[in-house]
Amino acid sequence: MTDDALLTPQESARIREGIAGAVLGGPEGLTDSLEHDPAGYLRLVDASRVGAEEAGRLLREAVQGARAAGHSWDTVGRVLGVSRQAAQQRFATRGPEAAASDGPDRRVLTPLTAFTEMAALAEAGRAGWQLVGYGAFYHEVEASEHPWEHARVTLAAGARHRRMEAEGWIPVGAGWFPWRYYKRPLDPTGKTPADG
Repeated sequence: MTDDALLTPQESARIREGIAGAVLGGPEGLTDSLEHDPAGYLRLVDASRVGAEEAGRLLREAVQGARAAGHSWDTVGRVLGVSRQAAQQRFATRGPEAAASDGPDRRVLTPLTAFTEMAALAEAGRAGWQLVGYGAFYHEVEASEHPWEHARVTLAAGARHRRMEAEGWIPVGAGWFPWRYYKRPLDPTGKTPADG
């Protein structure tokens, strides 16, 4: 383990095993086909490609999350084993200017961090603004005729996601690793539809 490594060798091994297990276990019958079917190896290549694309997406979003939590490009680069400049060139994204510009029906809440975004969404929601998009350091909200509440849940909480959706929470987008965002309308008295 290097001085800059934040994971133990055992933690790193568990992650590697988990990814290998997901790649081998995702496609139906892949593991068995590798014993007798040359086409199984092409399915393995395709499954590995999907795994690598997903791992790349998670890394990009994790880097943006670290930046949103206040970490410098220098610190992020050290964790990745590259220079500050290399990390910034590879992972810097377009900011909130990529979202719709402010107007009477849409606003961009920025600059936000992982520690301030939920308070900003709570304030906007009370004022009748609902979450419609997000990215590194910003959330895009749209005007509504009623107040909204917003929630953030880790992507790994599958049972909690199903429970929230059963309670009237609406997922917004596909998630921004490690979070999934939800919104739910409130009536003018502050009650949710589930409150009756």
